[in-house]
Formats: sequence, structure tokens, C-alpha cells
Amino acid sequence: MRIASVRDGVVPIASAIANAYIDFSKMTASVVAVTVEDGAGRTATGYGFNSNGRYAQPGLLRERFIPRLLEAPEGALSHGDGGLEPAGAWTAMMRNEKPGGHGDRSVAVGVLDMALWDAAAKLEGKPLWRLLADRFRQGAADETAWVYAAGGYYYPGKGVDQLLEEMRRYLGLGYAVVKMKIGGAPGTALKDALKEDVARIEAVLGLLGGDGSRLCVDVNGRFGLHAALAYGAALEPFRLRWYEEPLDPLDYATHATLAEHYRPPIATGENLFSMQDARNLVRHGGLRPDRDVLQFDPALSYGLVEYIRTLAMLHEHGWSPRRCVPHGGHQFALNIAVGLGLGGNESYPEVFAPFGGFADSTPVQDSRIRLPDAPGIGFELKNDLWAVLRDL
Repeated sequence: MRIASVRDGVVPIASAIANAYIDFSKMTASVVAVTVEDGAGRTATGYGFNSNGRYAQPGLLRERFIPRLLEAPEGALSHGDGGLEPAGAWTAMMRNEKPGGHGDRSVAVGVLDMALWDAAAKLEGKPLWRLLADRFRQGAADETAWVYAAGGYYYPGKGVDQLLEEMRRYLGLGYAVVKMKIGGAPGTALKDALKEDVARIEAVLGLLGGDGSRLCVDVNGRFGLHAALAYGAALEPFRLRWYEEPLDPLDYATHATLAEHYRPPIATGENLFSMQDARNLVRHGGLRPDRDVLQFDPALSYGLVEYIRTLAMLHEHGWSPRRCVPHGGHQFALNIAVGLGLGGNESYPEVFAPFGGFADSTPVQDSRIRLPDAPGIGFELKNDLWAVLRDL
């Protein structure tokens, strides 16, 4: 088993949208193609990219991680079942990296890890979800995955009417649960921003028949404790599906204070990029394993090899994998959700093209989706994404 070649590129995912913290007008993503030869005449090329919210990493990829991957010992790349072992490749890529200070290197490694798992499944002629179920769950895979439509971003001139029209489109696509941004009114006093957001929330809830369990709201880490508590008091009567990332993702003590006062579910974790950071969150963040949601994104956090370690750590701390609903809205995390029994996956029906959304042949029905049986992650079945990846 050896790595025959690695190619990488940078593509734009620029969009005139913003959340409460950043805009995406200059956002980029790294894409890679990793070709693997198994020594028995079989060759497979796997593809990977990084999730939205983090920029392309061409420097880290070309200077450190691609050269190390190409130098990986052939024996380290072989799994006990005769297939490709991404964990061995991961160890080779992380050679001479000090612990801590995860930063953007977790994104670079995650891009390559995604491609390696795509290639591993292709070499065995299986979809990735099936490979994961066979290796880690004695063959047990979920029949479908729960998904929700993430949107509700801010853009110039967008008012409540445009927000409602966007949510209607998601409902028409088969999503029963949707998510919208809050906390993003620029230069607005807290009481005025809160009043505006409550009106936006009430409008969307009217579209959803008043059912708060069908609506998530996302702050993208903008609030301090005072604003988070003020919003929490206003949101609690709505009984929303979850109140997402209200605080800085590394401020665990403040999360614990909020969890003491806000009883409905809190969701966070998309900006934590290692097992160690995830462990600190569940140790010190006051989150409740009976209701709260963990959104670690495998593509941003050193890949699936590290995500499997994170799931093992969560089990030790009394958390079910069903409380994990990854950020990112990509097919990689969707395969992981089905193969490893997670609680579901984010979806981006209209933003972050071509990476958002799933295979063209897999419709959403009542916020659930059935994965195709094609080998690998299934990128080839998403035409707009495949048009980008095949150029590598």
C-alpha cells in the first residue's frame, strides 16, 4: 500500500453573506486528490476539502503535510483487513508536530484525511458509511440520517420577507427543521438587537406552525455572558431545537454559567478542532448529555482519525454519539453520521457551493436522507462538486 501522488488546489467559496461574526466574501477552500496503490493492481483516488468558515491551507499542505504523507511507510498504510489504514497516514503526517496549538494545521490534516478515507472505501468497493460500520460497529449502519437546513444568513437588503421566503424553499426541499442566524445586527444596542431578532424568530415560527422544535438559532460565538443570558431568557419560552454557539467556543466557564440558567438545549463545538479541546468542553463547559448538542466537524478537526478518538472520549464521559450533529453540511460528515450512528448532520441547501449539500440523487424527506450505495464518499454523484474535484 503506497501513496502514489497528491495534488492540491485552492477554490473560492465566496458569497455575499455574513453571520454574527464574519462575512464570507473572500472565503476559500483547499481541495486535494490523493491516489493510492494497494500493491495488488488496484488504484483509487480519494478527494478532500475543508469545511466553510476556515480558509484554504496551501502553505501547510505543501510545506509539511503532503511531503510527510508521500514519505509514509508502506506498512503503516495497511489495515488488518487488507485495506488502506488512514490512521497510519495520520501518524506520518503529524510527525514532528508538538502537542497543543492546534490552529489551522488541524484543517490541513483534515483535508488529506478526508481524501484518504474516500480512497480507502473505493479500494474496497464500498460506500464510506458501510466501511465505517464494518470496521467500527460490527456492520451496523443507520438506514437514514437526520438533517436540517442551515441558512438564515445576513446579506445586504435582506429583511423578514426574504428570510421567510428562504425558509419556505427549505421546507419545499423536504427539510422539517431549519436554522437561522441571530445576533448579527451591526452597531445595534442589545435591547434593540434582541427585539429585532425576536421578531425574526416569531416570523419563522409562524411559518413552522409555532413548533419551536423545528427551529435552531445560531450566534456564531459573538455574545458575552450578559448578552447570552439576555437572549436566553427571551428564547426559552420558544422551546427551540437549540441555541447554538452563543459564546466564544473556548470560554468553557461561561458556557457552564449559561447552562445553569438556560434549560433548553445548547449546541456548540464547531470551532473546537481536537479531542483535547472537546474533552475540555465536556469537562468544564457545564453541558448536559441528556439534551445538548456537540457539533465538532471532522473535516476541520484533524479528520476522522481524530474524530473517532473524540467519540471514544465522549463515551468515557457519558455522552452518546447521538448527541453529535457535525457542522459543515458536507458528504463526509454525512457518511460518518450513518456509519458511526451519530445524531444527524448539518445541510447547506443554498450556500457554500459547490461543497454544501449532498448527492444529486438523494432527496430529503421529512428532514431525513438515505445515502447512495456508490463506493467512497460519493462526491462523483454531486455534479457541481465533481466538476471542481475532477480537475485535480
